[in-house]
Amino acid sequence: MTDNARIDDDTLELRVSRQLPATPEQVFDAYTDAEKQKIWFNILDEEPGIVEIEVDLRVGGVQTAVWGPSRDELFRETQVFREIDRPHRLVTTSTGSSPDGSTMDTDIVVTFEEHEGGTLMTIVQSGFPTVELRDFFATYALIGAFDRIEAYLRQA
Repeated sequence: MTDNARIDDDTLELRVSRQLPATPEQVFDAYTDAEKQKIWFNILDEEPGIVEIEVDLRVGGVQTAVWGPSRDELFRETQVFREIDRPHRLVTTSTGSSPDGSTMDTDIVVTFEEHEGGTLMTIVQSGFPTVELRDFFATYALIGAFDRIEAYLRQA
């Protein structure tokens, strides 16, 4: 597992990549299929939490994900699909909210490139309201998502 992360202080943009052990089709499907997401969201947790996901995978469609350790501590993310080019590219607008009620709107571009017998998955997320939030995603949130997807792909 090697992550390549780049941050831009001028635009508050974040770019993170990881080489994953599956085809672009398999990675794209793991990332966009609700039933697969429900598995990998909890795959590394000793005590599974709450995960509810609905996906309408079409341009203009919406993905809603709700997760957290308990009903009192839920995170929510709603993404609107702006571009879908399976298995190469996915573009969404995301609105996330945390248990404390704070919200954040960002734009996300995900690419899936065949690379060295697997897939190089790259996430570019822009529009972070603060450097601190961007850095949290760079060092924790996106890395955790990559860890979970990779663990799911290795067992699939």
